[in-house]
Amino acid sequence: MQTSANKQTVVRPHFEIVKILDGDGMIVKNIFTNQEEEIRLLGIDAPEIKKSTKSRKDERELHLPVQFLIELGYKSMKFLIRKTRKVKSITLIQEAKNLTDRYGRTLAYVFLPNGKTLNEILIRQGYAKPYSQVYCQELPKYQKLNLKAKIKRKGLYSLTQSF
Repeated sequence: MQTSANKQTVVRPHFEIVKILDGDGMIVKNIFTNQEEEIRLLGIDAPEIKKSTKSRKDERELHLPVQFLIELGYKSMKFLIRKTRKVKSITLIQEAKNLTDRYGRTLAYVFLPNGKTLNEILIRQGYAKPYSQVYCQELPKYQKLNLKAKIKRKGLYSLTQSF
């Protein structure tokens, strides 16, 4: 991801991951203030890990059993846990137009110390798909990466063609 002066972004360094909630959400803590907040990875969507309105909607739209979708959600969450196990510090980058979602969660790209984003890693490896309900700067890139992951049957795509 590249940030430029004409694209309004908010850069927030000095966070650590406290807890992974699911395949696209986590609790983070500012290492100076110890203030925690819930993060939703911007631009991506992973399957749910429990029965909910969204998982039932996905079941109807995808014609896949909700229990199978939940199993996929846990696989996505486990992948995210593995990818963050040894990470000590992260940086959050937010788009000024997409600071929070309708549930009050912070929307962000989560940058690892190596400069890669968790958002992109999850898409590239087939453990999340692009979230197109809210436009973000990286959506076109995520759509291309998702198609490649699907064609190569990576991650969750090794088990199903859609999730």
